[in-house]
Parts: sequence; structure tokens; C-alpha cells
Amino acid sequence: MEEKVFDLNDIVEMKKAHPCGVNKWKIIRMGMDIRLKCEGCGHSVLIPRREFSRKLKKVLTKAEE
Repeated sequence: MEEKVFDLNDIVEMKKAHPCGVNKWKIIRMGMDIRLKCEGCGHSVLIPRREFSRKLKKVLTKAEE
């Protein structure tokens, strides 16, 4: 399986949508854990990088340089 490439401030789609109904997340912090912010309601979650890589469906938009 190909490795998904993601970076800070990218907008990503996860396999499961947030309970608010939106499935667009912005990566706001990267390290051992990744912090995501829901684009719908603004709620943020912190998940381990390994779990994030497994649950990531696709990168919707790349961050501008």
C-alpha cells in the first residue's frame, strides 16, 4: 500500500466523519501525535501518528507554502 503524504495545515478526509457531520479536518500540530481541527464545528482532537495514518482516507487540499 502506498504511503500517504501529509503536512501541517493540510485539509484531510478521514474514514469516519465527525459527529457534527463534517468530514474535513485541518492538521494543526504534528509530532508523535497529530492534532486535528474539525472544519465544521472547530473541535480539536489529538491522536497518535500511527492511528492517524491508519484512519486517513485522503488529503483534500495541500497547504500553501
